[in-house]
Amino acid sequence: MLPSISAGIWRGAQHILRTSRVAPRRTGLCTCAGIPGELCDAGTIFALSSGHGRCGVAVVRVSGPASTTALRCMAGLTHSLLTPRTALLRSITDPQSKEVLDRGLVLWFPGPHSFTGEDSAEFHIHGGPAVITAVLQALGSLPGMRPAEAGEFTRRAFHAGKLGLTEVEGLGDLIHAETEAQRRQALRQMCGDLGRLYQDWTSRLKRCLAHVEAFIDFSEDELIEDGVLNQVDTSVCDLQAEMERHLKDERRGERLRSGVQVVIAGATNAGKSSLLNTLCQRPAAIVSPIAGTTRDVVETALDIGGFPAVLSDTAGLRDSPDLVEREGVRRARERVEQADLTLVVVDCAQLPSDAQQAPAFLQGHLSSILPTQERSQTERCLLVLNKTDLVSEEWRQQLETELRRSSGLPPVCLISCQTNEGLQDFLAALHSSIKALCGDPLSGAPSLTQARHRAHLQQCVAALSQYHRYRDTDLALAAEGVRLALTSLGRITGRVGAEEILDIIFKDFCIGK
Repeated sequence: MLPSISAGIWRGAQHILRTSRVAPRRTGLCTCAGIPGELCDAGTIFALSSGHGRCGVAVVRVSGPASTTALRCMAGLTHSLLTPRTALLRSITDPQSKEVLDRGLVLWFPGPHSFTGEDSAEFHIHGGPAVITAVLQALGSLPGMRPAEAGEFTRRAFHAGKLGLTEVEGLGDLIHAETEAQRRQALRQMCGDLGRLYQDWTSRLKRCLAHVEAFIDFSEDELIEDGVLNQVDTSVCDLQAEMERHLKDERRGERLRSGVQVVIAGATNAGKSSLLNTLCQRPAAIVSPIAGTTRDVVETALDIGGFPAVLSDTAGLRDSPDLVEREGVRRARERVEQADLTLVVVDCAQLPSDAQQAPAFLQGHLSSILPTQERSQTERCLLVLNKTDLVSEEWRQQLETELRRSSGLPPVCLISCQTNEGLQDFLAALHSSIKALCGDPLSGAPSLTQARHRAHLQQCVAALSQYHRYRDTDLALAAEGVRLALTSLGRITGRVGAEEILDIIFKDFCIGK
């Protein structure tokens, strides 16, 4: 919760803005990356599953054929006492010295009804470092047991068919989620919504491929009914249209996963760093009356009403003879080009004294800051008129009237970082813009969340275009297009096999009857 500041503005806005440790970028997924496949079959593994550091309770997980051995040797559980999914309070002992290490709960999960699909056990022990170390060392002394590699439990679950690749990635995102919207999106993916969508497409593609290959192999024997290829044509067109719609999501899911890139830009001494510090509620950037104080990009992560944002303060945009400042300006413009949302900050005192001229002035100012392709995209920009405490109330009212009459400007917020006037309305507008960029993770079709999903889907759509291109001239090449599409889709889910194509051929067609 943010500390209150003068005028109590934040009390009304705390539900919109909360500082957090949202990671600006997450690269890769720790749950299954970099583990050789043979490790998944190499004995019984164990690891601390509840995270490091002192805590009330720590959970040590064991998975593999020697799980029951661990329960017998360390908790004294004979086969008759092993009750699945039942917590038992036991003394946990060292299997060599028989010394009692701790007293805690133990559970047994017989395969295949466990997370990994193997026999598994859990030790719920006290979370002190000495207790955890002693229990892990005791497990390591048992034959056939070794410490787990990073993400190996999840990898075993994948190989056992408990999770698809998209579910694995959703689990990784859920573990890393730091805002409410990220949690909702990750949970939806982990529960299989995205995987079911791709699995439906996979099933339809398999059927298309099976029908085309059956037509190639058996049509001359008149064993294939008429109209099969027409059905494939319709199915392929429908699938291609659905995938193209799925790709046209403006990267909402990826943006929500990694954080909306919000860039503060404007002329020198407009109050950009003051705005950053006000939003962060800490002195993240140096503020001074000297123009050009900010030279490099100052970045911080925020939770804006449950949505992740990476806020970047940039150097003031102006021509300068100073080489260091010129480099800062170059970096600032580069960040603006990469931004999902740009906050263009303007000093109210620098606006024309005639309020009627302000809209035209602001239009020109935006043209000097925003990239050409984004000047018409008003939803990607907020115009922040700062330092309203330095202008008269009468002039401000005239300005607001002229801005309401003007069209073509992005949403305008009048604020004062000095007095916090207008800050609550600005936060509401900022939250609304970020929410629009991320979308509602619970409504509509599940979103693309990974760049690899997008790349494979684009390859899939291109391969389906190959089917249309060769359908009337070379059916074998057309079939290859469907096969390539199926392979690309299978790389997302992690499941695709030739045997399934044969199953459909012999199921749908009574070949050789």
